[in-house]
Amino acid sequence: MQEATGLARVAGRLGRSHSLQAHGLKFALIGALCALIDGGLTWTLQLGLEVLDKTQARAVGFVAGTCTAYWLNRRWTFNARGSTRRFLAVAATYALTFGINMLLYDVVFDHLTHQRWDPNLGLALAFAVAQLTATLVNFFIQRWVIFRSTRKSFEVTD
Repeated sequence: MQEATGLARVAGRLGRSHSLQAHGLKFALIGALCALIDGGLTWTLQLGLEVLDKTQARAVGFVAGTCTAYWLNRRWTFNARGSTRRFLAVAATYALTFGINMLLYDVVFDHLTHQRWDPNLGLALAFAVAQLTATLVNFFIQRWVIFRSTRKSFEVTD
């Protein structure tokens, strides 16, 4: 019982902290959850059910994971209220990271397929490379550009 109380205290401090480490950890936790949503949908639609090609399946997975990540990161990681300006800035960031993600996924998956990798392993590795790269770009843009005002004593409004 004492361990649960200590964990609750740590979670509470983490929830209120604006440090780079706290933001990074929260962003990573949310990213892992959303990567499961994204990757699960991509695999299911591309290889599991074979209903979409790799580009279409990847796009559906990316949009589902991204929408979930935006909502959770805005509320928990950056403790920010919703605003039209922030939403549009995040949408532009996600458009950029979507391009990065799709390009890397396509190149890596095709390369591994030509090397005769098992499609499941190829998908997993291509997904991991594309997702990690796009996530790093996404985090730094959101932390230092879009949600920078949440680390200060004032809130930038529309």
